[in-house]
Amino acid sequence: MSEPVLWRPYTVRGTTFRNRAWMSPMCQYSSRDGFPTDWHRTHYPARAVGGAGLVLFEATAVSPVGRISPADAGLWSPDHADAYRPITAAVAAAGAVPGVQLGHAGRKASTRAPWHGGGWVPPHEGGWQPVAPSAVPFGGLATPTALSTMDLDRVVADFVNATRFAHRAGFGVVELHAAHGYLLHQFLSPLSNRRTDHFGGDLAGRMRFPLTVVDAVRRVWPAERPLLVRVSATDWVEGGWTLAETVVFAKELAALGVDLVDVSSGGSAPDASVPVAPKYQVPLASEVRRQAGLAVGAVGMIETPSAAAEVLTSGDADVVFVGRPLLRDPYWALRAPDAPRDAWPVQYHRALG
Repeated sequence: MSEPVLWRPYTVRGTTFRNRAWMSPMCQYSSRDGFPTDWHRTHYPARAVGGAGLVLFEATAVSPVGRISPADAGLWSPDHADAYRPITAAVAAAGAVPGVQLGHAGRKASTRAPWHGGGWVPPHEGGWQPVAPSAVPFGGLATPTALSTMDLDRVVADFVNATRFAHRAGFGVVELHAAHGYLLHQFLSPLSNRRTDHFGGDLAGRMRFPLTVVDAVRRVWPAERPLLVRVSATDWVEGGWTLAETVVFAKELAALGVDLVDVSSGGSAPDASVPVAPKYQVPLASEVRRQAGLAVGAVGMIETPSAAAEVLTSGDADVVFVGRPLLRDPYWALRAPDAPRDAWPVQYHRALG
């Protein structure tokens, strides 16, 4: 792909990203009590040195019970915020914008890291009782406790506080996690939301709580800083959340001041038949962009810089989120044919020929 599209700068509100190759949030399961460790202090700056335009930190819980696992990241206190500051400063110094994905795992909380076999971690082993819109378990995990209206007020407050801590920590972007079967997505999907109050039922009811969170976060997040939302555009299951509903949701997000929707899919049903293939989610992003009139990011098996450039050139997305390829190669973005020489650190120029 000859057109210099992947390394074309992208500006949102008062923030300019040096390119459109953005790092997806990917759980590292390497935190202690929510705090980053030496692993994070190496992992994230390395991707900034490697050329990513946005380095989006992993799903970071807004409360201890919102963590996917006991080893997950968190941002629920000033001490957590201060622990992230050296990492965000290093990412920014390397030329990338540091961002954080704030989320709550809901019924998928308190699980073991994948390399420990997954599954629920009960309280007597250091875990906790999960919560959710309804007492409907995910697969073989624990049956969650249904959240009361008072509980929901506390969750909104947790998201607001975490957003303030994200500012204190030096993050330039916040993404809210409303995908992959976690709490905000659990409210959206009829597979997990069986409520009979005004936070359940029809589409308007199921969207109400996630939109309440988004509105509250946008009000405290600085106006000059971008706010993103990750969505699962479909549950890939009959009777689940649909692409048509995602379009409606995206229009509501835009009205609340969301700047870009990060379009993924799945996560609500363990038995979903997902048609995984190269760029399999790009058509979902393209449809949301076309129908909702909102900027979107495409993600999912976009393996090469050339493939990413094709997505952008075709008008299917405004940016591309890159996940596993950036785990394999921190310098993925610099492999693009249109990457400028000066995007490489000067310390490495003698290796470029």
